[in-house]
Amino acid sequence: MQTEPPLGPVDDLTPSPDPGAPRPRRATARFMLSHPLHLISLGFGSGLSPIAPGTFGTLFAWASFAAFSRYLTVIEWGILIAVGFCAGISISGFTAKRLGIEDPSPVVWDEIVAFWLVLLMVTPITFTGQLWAFIVFRFFDMVKPPPIRYFDRKLKGGFGIMFDDLVAAFFTLLVIALWRMSV
Repeated sequence: MQTEPPLGPVDDLTPSPDPGAPRPRRATARFMLSHPLHLISLGFGSGLSPIAPGTFGTLFAWASFAAFSRYLTVIEWGILIAVGFCAGISISGFTAKRLGIEDPSPVVWDEIVAFWLVLLMVTPITFTGQLWAFIVFRFFDMVKPPPIRYFDRKLKGGFGIMFDDLVAAFFTLLVIALWRMSV
């Protein structure tokens, strides 16, 4: 389960449960711009939303997919998604370590890559179909029914951050496929 950063700055007088662990930091625009990998993992700012950063990251994925689909072929999207997932393991893990939180909610690169995959697999589809794909994906990503919850709790680091969203994408695609078969 994603954990929220502290609401305010952490003072130096607060004892740390693990003295060697970094103190949790808050994801801010300044933090995001302090390193290029933070810019990517925080979804180019979409993860900085104080309310539902994962939803805003998924909206960014949707908008960027619509914008770049004119220029990228299916094969190029597939390569981008595969590279985005593999690189996202390190990128998300790096930002999570710097924030001092195992799976920080402002890290939304996982939602972006996973929702790109969903959109790629269901295209061509109407706006209404894309909206339903968005709703179903957000359901699986937020509620984390089994086995998504299992992977979210058991897998750690960047791989854990990325993998549970990939499983949410799989279940989204499964629901869409079952719906298409029933119509």
